[in-house]
Amino acid sequence: MSAMKTPSDLLLIEDNPGDARLVEEALKEFSRPVNLHHVKDGITALQFLQQDGQYRNAPRPKLILLDLNMPRKDGREMLREIRNDPASASIPVIVLTTSAAERDVDLCYAAGANCYLRKPVDVIEFIDLMKMIETFWLDTALTPSH
Repeated sequence: MSAMKTPSDLLLIEDNPGDARLVEEALKEFSRPVNLHHVKDGITALQFLQQDGQYRNAPRPKLILLDLNMPRKDGREMLREIRNDPASASIPVIVLTTSAAERDVDLCYAAGANCYLRKPVDVIEFIDLMKMIETFWLDTALTPSH
């Protein structure tokens, strides 16, 4: 393993400012640098992923963290659009949500989610979950570069 790790671009699609702050705090605990790109709804996320408008120079994220319950375009619909767009179809998507509803879990996996995780309420547990995401998705799993 090299001493200096290349920064990973991570796209967070999350409308709750408190949850977004938790992700930011958890990233400070990562052993690798991460460039966090945060958008608050599905419409803006699509602009980011399609490099549209103000996001024309947006990088391709290595990983997407997707909340389900958002305004304008919810996460379920967003997941289908990510998977139907050749530019983003191969990017790993982790659904990170408060919902433990079986229907949501089933729908998300059927729509192409790579992983479905429930947000822990406890801050320490949340940070631990984010570290597990780092270990698996950024350090261990091989993911497409384009």
